[in-house]
Amino acid sequence: MPETIFEVDTDAPIDEQPDPIVNRWHPDVPPAASIEPGEKVRIECLDWTGNQVVNDDTANDIRDMRLDPNHHLSGPFEVKGAEPGDILVVDILDLGPFPDHEWGFTGIFEQENGGGFLTDHFPDAAKAIWDLDGVMTHSRHVEDVRFPGCAHPGIMGTAPSHELLEEWNRREQELIDQGPDRETAVNHETRKEQPPLALPPEPNEVLLGGMDEEDVPEAAEKAARTIPPRENAGNCDIKNLGRGSRVYIPVFVEGANFITGDLHFSQGDGEITFCGAIEMAGWIDLRVDLIKNGVAKFGTDYAMFKPGYQDPDFSNYVVFEGYSVDEDGTQHYKNANIGMRRACLDAIDYLTNFGYTAEQAYIILSTAPVESRIAGIVDLPNTCVTVSVPNEVFDIDIDPDTLSNGGVGGDRGSAAKPT
Repeated sequence: MPETIFEVDTDAPIDEQPDPIVNRWHPDVPPAASIEPGEKVRIECLDWTGNQVVNDDTANDIRDMRLDPNHHLSGPFEVKGAEPGDILVVDILDLGPFPDHEWGFTGIFEQENGGGFLTDHFPDAAKAIWDLDGVMTHSRHVEDVRFPGCAHPGIMGTAPSHELLEEWNRREQELIDQGPDRETAVNHETRKEQPPLALPPEPNEVLLGGMDEEDVPEAAEKAARTIPPRENAGNCDIKNLGRGSRVYIPVFVEGANFITGDLHFSQGDGEITFCGAIEMAGWIDLRVDLIKNGVAKFGTDYAMFKPGYQDPDFSNYVVFEGYSVDEDGTQHYKNANIGMRRACLDAIDYLTNFGYTAEQAYIILSTAPVESRIAGIVDLPNTCVTVSVPNEVFDIDIDPDTLSNGGVGGDRGSAAKPT
């Protein structure tokens, strides 16, 4: 087993963790440990909420979630010899839940506290707890669903330089300043009620690892939220970036200062409920290496990866299509975001024919290894997006022919709600 270079405690509060947690991107956060190129290491990770969710049958913890301190990540880790312009090579060897913590969770967040991809259709909090049985998972809150997960880290990234951090803040603030005058997939009358287009640096509940306390306030004013992916990779939430994958990430500072966490047992493309994967605390085994001057050699600006060979092998899908026409019938120009919404909404409505609540169907799309694609992007005015739901994840048959011949109704239980 590789040496563990970062430890966490799923029973301890954040300020009593064995190693200090980080929840922002900043170049001056000191490394928690060092890794030699070619070395294999084990890194322990809290779930992304930092122990805020419990294994029970109420969604009070989702409803009352403190979002400012999320994500709770492990690192940063210095890679010896890494310099700006290099490519950091990360092999994902293995990952999983802690042996005494073999469960995960999925949440639908309230519209006023986090929201989600379809928050205007699902404004209230809900939760599902999943039992993690080796490679398989099932939930008492979503009955007649059982499938192998595609475990992966939601976040892997390198620290930005000061110059890159300033660029992130400049361009994202420009987007925020556009305010409500953006094209959305919602009714024009509700546009001003929608959340901002990006999150500026937020000094509240900033965690900067082992940085000296006197330096934290100034750094917190510029430290970037870990919510979106950027040039340093970060929160990409790519479900196929699992065991056996090799990731290539640009280096922007001496030592690379690599950070990881937000482990997922499984996820559908898009992670649409926001807390949409099967989130878990656990461990990840990695090997790191360097390609010197790799950015110039590759001619790329962003991260790349080669997928592993551990994804579930589904072959029987029901595929839903969506186009750039919103729920109100308004035509948009080549908007894949709206196409994805429409395909997901159709899939949710379809699954309710089999006894699932809309909330359960929303959770299924977000957690099962659902495949989403931009099927057509060249034709005016619509982009076609597909959402492919594997029939094999169900203990029942969701084939359209089954439904046309009478369907499979019944009671599939319900997601946990606040009490």
